[in-house]
Amino acid sequence: MTGLLLIAHAPLASALATVAEHTFPNCAPQVTALDVTPEMSVDEVEARARALLSAAGHAEVLVLTDVFGATPCNAAQRLLDDAGHVQVVSGVNVPMLWRTLCYSSEPLADLVTRASEGGVKGIVKAEPDPSSNTSCDSCRCSSPLS
Repeated sequence: MTGLLLIAHAPLASALATVAEHTFPNCAPQVTALDVTPEMSVDEVEARARALLSAAGHAEVLVLTDVFGATPCNAAQRLLDDAGHVQVVSGVNVPMLWRTLCYSSEPLADLVTRASEGGVKGIVKAEPDPSSNTSCDSCRCSSPLS
């Protein structure tokens, strides 16, 4: 089972973990959150993330971060290894999280694709005609936006 580590500016990581628990409680146990506060250095975030990864014990981990180039993502990039056991995707949002949450048995590369596609497809301009507002209907989870 692939683990999911959320690293984001506080309190976003914890908030997203709470969303995961609320919407898909059976899928949420593989989610770990690390909130990055203003005083934390990249080195400290990396150390805490490595400790969380070690404690979780997953063979593979998808790390979702909020902003590419910011401290959470910079620390996450330090977790990458040549074997590909850790992958990082930035720009985390709820659709991205939901697209990966219930698929932890899939290969890590597939989860990276799911995360990227979910993040982009989850950004939708709503139209006045409700019939024009559609969402994904091809996933295993029961949410209309998953």
